[in-house]
Amino acid sequence: MKWKFQRDRSALLVIDMQNDFVLEGALMQVKEARNQVPRIKRLIDKCHELSVPVIYTIQEVDPVFCALEVASFPPLMESGMRKGSKGIEIIDELTPEPTDIILRKRRFSAFFQTDLELILRNIKGAANPVDTVIICGTVTNVCCESTARDAFFRDFKVVFGTDICSARTQESHNATIVNMEIFGRSMDCESIIAALEKGEG
Repeated sequence: MKWKFQRDRSALLVIDMQNDFVLEGALMQVKEARNQVPRIKRLIDKCHELSVPVIYTIQEVDPVFCALEVASFPPLMESGMRKGSKGIEIIDELTPEPTDIILRKRRFSAFFQTDLELILRNIKGAANPVDTVIICGTVTNVCCESTARDAFFRDFKVVFGTDICSARTQESHNATIVNMEIFGRSMDCESIIAALEKGEG
């Protein structure tokens, strides 16, 4: 174990659990994401119970400002992930609470040209800044991993959920979990919850 994390210095990042990724038949669907919803919901509820901040990210796509992303996923050229659309919204099962933060982003990483770092440094007060991010959501090897790497580069501890992140293939998911040996710690949902209940993990 490289380090421990403390509940009162942690925040949960729920990455891109949007209709366009999660709903059956959605433009960018990640089939495994639907299987993860009950566990993610359990973790979110536990964080609310224990006063751990919950931050949702929403991926917005514009073919002009996100040209490289669109080139990587051609279906996005015509539609999908558009501001103001139903597809961009968080799925109903994980509807944010009024106290949760919703962060909109245009790149895969939740840190790129957003206020995420500022939020984390101040959400619990300047004397007790968040130093650990718990990552769940989709897509494991794209937005989740990009956010994890950028968190590491900014000196945040990274707890990466092995059964609460989803990719389009198991191989892609597994590769990211291997990478987390460098950029963070991989833990399953129940282990994360147990650590939060204990106060450290």
